[in-house]
Amino acid sequence: MKRLLVILAVLAAAAPAWSQTVPAPAAPAAPPLSYGSPIGLETAQAVIDRAIEAGRARGFRLAVAVVEPSGDLVAFGRMDGVQYGSIDVAQAKARSSARFRAASASAEERLQGGRMALLAIDGIVPVAGGVPIVVDGRVVGAIGVSGASSTQDDEVARAAIAAVLGE
Repeated sequence: MKRLLVILAVLAAAAPAWSQTVPAPAAPAAPPLSYGSPIGLETAQAVIDRAIEAGRARGFRLAVAVVEPSGDLVAFGRMDGVQYGSIDVAQAKARSSARFRAASASAEERLQGGRMALLAIDGIVPVAGGVPIVVDGRVVGAIGVSGASSTQDDEVARAAIAAVLGE
């Protein structure tokens, strides 16, 4: 009888493991965007001008950076009264977005989802406000905006790109 009770106890303890289902394989990720020819100064400056206009209309004080696909600075602008820390943050958001070919908000979302390993990757800025600039399906650069909340920075960045490139 004792032996039967032990066997039943072992089976009862193991039952939850038997009922677990294997997770479905993840859908294949879309191939990453490829890089294109770097954004030119004239277009970069137009994107910055639209971002500053959008920031001014919303009452923000912003720093705005546009980089080429390598993450190197093409153009920069800052509004009077923006906090000095936003200068480096705007450039870092743009650099991260260009080099990893994704909006910095996506890294923020993955970090919030528990992907702590992102913190170990040099150059990733997991804060919204960095957005790749894509022309004909290729990353030609990125914009980084800092000075408002990260959500507001992201909205301004996207609005500036849309105003200049219609995307």
